[in-house]
Amino acid sequence: MKNTLYIDNLPPAFIENDLMDLFSSFGNIVDVKVQVDRTHGRPRNWGCVTMETPQGSRLAMQALNGKEIGAFTLILSESRPMDRHKSVVL
Repeated sequence: MKNTLYIDNLPPAFIENDLMDLFSSFGNIVDVKVQVDRTHGRPRNWGCVTMETPQGSRLAMQALNGKEIGAFTLILSESRPMDRHKSVVL
């Protein structure tokens, strides 16, 4: 398992500190990002967390995938690199 997890369906007010608090019990965190809408400056509903070890990522995935936070159910998956060679169809 890779160490970076993609987290979808975050509550709208979630910021990076909230993700750090949520994931810190599963091991050391290397990096946390909550995507921000460039136009409005508000957090979007997804982010990424990089754990120090694959074991920490695995534990977090098992414990948090499907966890409800308010009216939002978290969806976790392994982060995958973007395929820069794929064409975008509009």
